[in-house]
Amino acid sequence: AVSPAWVEEVRSSLPELPAGKRRRFVAEYGLPDYDAGVLTLSREVADYFETVARESGNPKAASNWVMTEVLRKLKQGAGDDEGRLARCPLSPSNLAEMIRLVDDGRISGKIAKDVFERMWSSGEPPGAIVEREDLSQVSDRTAIQAAVDEVVAANPGQVETYRRGKTATLGWFVGQVMKKTGGKANPRLVNDLLKKALAG
Repeated sequence: AVSPAWVEEVRSSLPELPAGKRRRFVAEYGLPDYDAGVLTLSREVADYFETVARESGNPKAASNWVMTEVLRKLKQGAGDDEGRLARCPLSPSNLAEMIRLVDDGRISGKIAKDVFERMWSSGEPPGAIVEREDLSQVSDRTAIQAAVDEVVAANPGQVETYRRGKTATLGWFVGQVMKKTGGKANPRLVNDLLKKALAG
């Protein structure tokens, strides 16, 4: 007779089937069913995603980057996912590091897209690119506050417009502060500081 223990041992030694992997991605990583389905179409893509998710600690961001950017770039190459991923210049560890840089506030999502392109063409780690190209986001409150104060002081007409209820002008102010900081200011911090300054 076949023992249940033997059946379980054989089952656990078999590779995970795509449907099971898809269910696990939904349960374990909190991914929408569609994302899990795309990421489990090939074992290589699923493994790549899992490494990025595990090393970054951010499965949702890992899913977004793999599904949109990595798969888009891979589709431009010849061959199947396995062949293309084997030649992929971007290691899952480097992508995970870039996601952590965004999560830590060291670079913005916009800068991350630029860093991604550079990593893809060079295979270089994101930290080295950010350092060399001086792409770090400014999160220093004092420096951003100084830029906010300058922009607010130089534009009394726009301040008045904002205070009369045209809150859409906040976007214009954000743009001016970003220009003043070379696009490096942390946008969330810029928004917070501007709202306080404009509340008057």
